[in-house]
Amino acid sequence: MEWTEIIINVKSKDAEKAENIANMTVPYGIYIEDYSDLEEKVNEIAHVDLIDEELLSKDRDSVKIHIYIDGDDNPGEAVSFLRERFSGEGIDYEIDMTDVTDDDWLNNWRQYFRPMEIGKKLLINPSWIEKPETERKILNIDPGLAFGTGKHETTKLCLEMLEQYVKEGDSVLDVGCGSGILAIASILLGAQKALGVDIDALAVKTANENAGINGVEEKFTAIAGDLTDKVEGKYDIVVANIVADAIISLSKNIRNFMKDGSVYIVSGIIDTRVDDVKTALKDDFEIIGTATDKNWYCLVLNQRNF
Repeated sequence: MEWTEIIINVKSKDAEKAENIANMTVPYGIYIEDYSDLEEKVNEIAHVDLIDEELLSKDRDSVKIHIYIDGDDNPGEAVSFLRERFSGEGIDYEIDMTDVTDDDWLNNWRQYFRPMEIGKKLLINPSWIEKPETERKILNIDPGLAFGTGKHETTKLCLEMLEQYVKEGDSVLDVGCGSGILAIASILLGAQKALGVDIDALAVKTANENAGINGVEEKFTAIAGDLTDKVEGKYDIVVANIVADAIISLSKNIRNFMKDGSVYIVSGIIDTRVDDVKTALKDDFEIIGTATDKNWYCLVLNQRNF
């Protein structure tokens, strides 16, 4: 099997947050190069003062995160996701890839994307492939360089939860909309209107184009903004497929954008952070549903009444 290695360089102070974000791109773990506390670790384990000169010469102020993308996945989507999330979290970073160039994945990523049935009602279809014969709702998607083909576990979990909770005439807010896949799916499932917001201007452009591909441009709008800083109004459903720290931050004031009885769907939560999210949200929200896929969690919540 061919693999693409993605190497991310971040400052040591941002390492933990960057590692949590990087973990969203692959289901099988990542490799970390961190020499920031080299002497302490060696002394703790080996109780020696002499350390190889090559190790001592390693950069102590930064961390390298190695991600390996297998041949069946799209490295471009992973890189786009990393860039978007790191920028949103204010993390300075450098990304390098081996075995593939930007031009390669810009031109060739489509080979990784095939039609997918999601839940009981949806079929995600690449926009360049003829619509299959099916009774499912067909969502034609061209993610381009934005995150969101439906293949990632967190996206699938959100789509399955939206299928359960979207009602005819609902309004939907999608925070961190990426390609627009969740908001557009909501409309196909019966929502009257949807607003997508993303910090990445390219994602916003892609999401609006995907709305046009699916003929829902009059019901969908994507805007550029950081979480809810540009959002107005209240919604029946709020969905956020972002990382744990961003969910915790978003949830501090998301009630301002929710109607009475609104449903709040959050995903992008790795299993090692799910308790952190639950603790942060427990005073304002009640969990009414939980879904998992591999080591990812999706939570469905209602507001607590005061």
